[in-house]
Amino acid sequence: MPIFIKTEKFKEKTLELSNSERKKFLLMHKEWVKNISKSGHYIHSGYLINEKKRPGGGGLLIFEAKDYLTARKIIKNDPMIKHELVIWDLQEWISIDGSQPRFSNHLG
Repeated sequence: MPIFIKTEKFKEKTLELSNSERKKFLLMHKEWVKNISKSGHYIHSGYLINEKKRPGGGGLLIFEAKDYLTARKIIKNDPMIKHELVIWDLQEWISIDGSQPRFSNHLG
């Protein structure tokens, strides 16, 4: 199954939220990822840090979907996107040697 990568960065309005407000949305995002994973789909989410281990580089989501349209439908349900808190981009990842990682069996 194709692999997709969503990258994102907080919008200015998101950076202006209090830490507790941002945390609320991040917890919603984590729950969303957990629910997708529980349904049997490969998905991993994380944030990017600099050489000093400070966050701010944005976020990265790696997941499987049958095609681009399906991948787009999946991420449109991400609370960070639904609440317009991030600038995001979605790309399909293609291995340079043409091989396809086997993420589908991660539960078994």
